[in-house]
Amino acid sequence: MLLNRRIVVGICGGIASYKAVDLVSKLQQTGALVDVILTKHAEDFVRPLTFAAVSHRPAYTDLWEASGQAAEMHIVLAEEAEVLAIVPATANTLAKLAHGIADNMLTAVALATQAPLVLAPAMYRDMYTHPATRANLALLRERGAHIVEPEVGRLASGAIGPGRLPETAVLLGAISQALGRNGDLAGRKVVVTAGGTREPIDPVRYVGNRSSGKMGFALATEARDRGAQVVLISGPVALDAPYGVELHAVETALEMRDAVRGATLDADVLIMSAAVADFRPAAPAAHKLKKEGRAEQGIAFDAQGGFTLHLVRNPDILGELAAAEDSGESLGDEGKRQKRLVRVGFAAETSDLVSYAQGKLAAKRLDLLVGNDVSRSDSGFGAETNKVLIFHAAGGMEDLPLMPKQDVAAAIWDRIVPLLR
Repeated sequence: MLLNRRIVVGICGGIASYKAVDLVSKLQQTGALVDVILTKHAEDFVRPLTFAAVSHRPAYTDLWEASGQAAEMHIVLAEEAEVLAIVPATANTLAKLAHGIADNMLTAVALATQAPLVLAPAMYRDMYTHPATRANLALLRERGAHIVEPEVGRLASGAIGPGRLPETAVLLGAISQALGRNGDLAGRKVVVTAGGTREPIDPVRYVGNRSSGKMGFALATEARDRGAQVVLISGPVALDAPYGVELHAVETALEMRDAVRGATLDADVLIMSAAVADFRPAAPAAHKLKKEGRAEQGIAFDAQGGFTLHLVRNPDILGELAAAEDSGESLGDEGKRQKRLVRVGFAAETSDLVSYAQGKLAAKRLDLLVGNDVSRSDSGFGAETNKVLIFHAAGGMEDLPLMPKQDVAAAIWDRIVPLLR
């Protein structure tokens, strides 16, 4: 997504400017072409040479240097930039941007560029909450600037409150989202499910699976970077929510079904990559089960201290959606679906992948089905890579090579986009 993209990063004079070094380094590592502009006071915190070293490109500072090259270059940067990200954005620079003041190289580029503006404010909490700063941010947001809200935490002064610069991953997400605003999913709403579900046995124990959620999170991130409005419905995972994605956290299959019902009523695409439990305990115990073997409803203990757990089937979420769409009925109280939903399923198998996947594709009347053999160490739960087969409702199967999950996500969306046309 960021390979060969032209990104200008503006650095303002605040203590958080040292964090921008990591951002520029990470952008360069993705293959982006990064130009850095520092304000005069930013140089008091981090030297231009530092940014030149990590970006592998010159860092710009003084608009008024004697040769006149910087004055010429600010127009080149403004015209070639695909996004201008100001990290950190101080109260002083925000005020200048809001009122069209162009008295240094950074603000001159900002006034001259047509690229989207990403602003990451970072400052002392009372400066951030001051009515003047809030008004300037509101004006900039109204003009289309993308504001990355600061985090709440301990500030350089020792005070606690809003004003901390977000971590690099958040800033990268904001820049990627801005770059993808006109992508091939712009104006589309997509719903992605991820992770596994947990079906309670008692308040402590549950029936679950090994799904990490990485594939679903990669799919959600890729859709965001193509301009989509993304709803991510996830079971319990150890992953941070992608920036700019609406996350709905659920635990059980029934909770996931309800969340999917509501989210898909006005959606264009549903990708069910979650590993939803097929069964759940019929009657979870109200209290923690004891080894002594006290009887509970739905749980039978034997003479050796073991117990038999009675399981019942969970609903088939994709099957219910297909049936409801065929009948023209709604699955919820919010109203009937207004447009056809492109449905994509996953089949995680340990044997007979092709036959099981083809059967699931037909039985649930899916547009696409992505199958993978989770018994493979390089393609199973928790792996960073995936080896998938893609089955098409129109017929045919594609055998994709082993790839990082983010690349697999891109390949899947490449096949969904034509279905939306």
